[in-house]
This record gives sequence, structure tokens and C-alpha cells, in this order.
Amino acid sequence: MPRFLLLRSVITLCVLVIGWSTAIAQPRGMSPADCAAEADRAARSAGSALGGATRGAARGAVFGAIVGGKDSARRGAAVGAVAGGARRASIKNSTYVQVYDACMRGTLYRN
Repeated sequence: MPRFLLLRSVITLCVLVIGWSTAIAQPRGMSPADCAAEADRAARSAGSALGGATRGAARGAVFGAIVGGKDSARRGAAVGAVAGGARRASIKNSTYVQVYDACMRGTLYRN
């Protein structure tokens, strides 16, 4: 009888150790939907393309006014609006990709 109890205890211990090691080895990453939501929140906090276009237009207008006159300010504002909007949209996209990839790897993304 003691031999049976010893064998049973050893088998139980082996099962517990194998189960525990398997649980530890599993990645602790979030699901793709959770990572997408996290990345979306980070991208939204990175600013908007409209805000980038507005800042770009203001900077372009100032630069155009310094370099030339009224017509140069208008052209500078137009070019600045396009460039600022494109830049901000690119930043939002890269932020999304970086946060999503870091989340899927199970690491914390710091901006």
C-alpha cells in the first residue's frame, strides 16, 4: 500500500510540474482585437491630420510671407497644409503599427 501512495504522489507531482511549466511558457500577450484597440487609442492621441494641416498651413503662410509677398504666403499655406496633413497622417499610421506590434510581442511600447 505505501508503494502505491508513493507512486501516486510522484505521478501527481509530475503532472503538476508539467502543467505549471506549460502555463509559465505560454505568452502573456493580448489578443489581436485587444492590441488593435490599444493601437487605435495610441494613434488617436497622436493628433489628427486636420490639426497637422492647420499647423502646416500656418507655418507655410509665415514662410511664404517672409520669402515673398501675399501670393507667396498663399502658396506656402497651400503647400504647408498638404505637407502637414500628410506628415501627421504618417505619424498616426506609424504609431498604430508600433503599438500594435509591441502589444502582440507582449512588450510595452513607450513613445
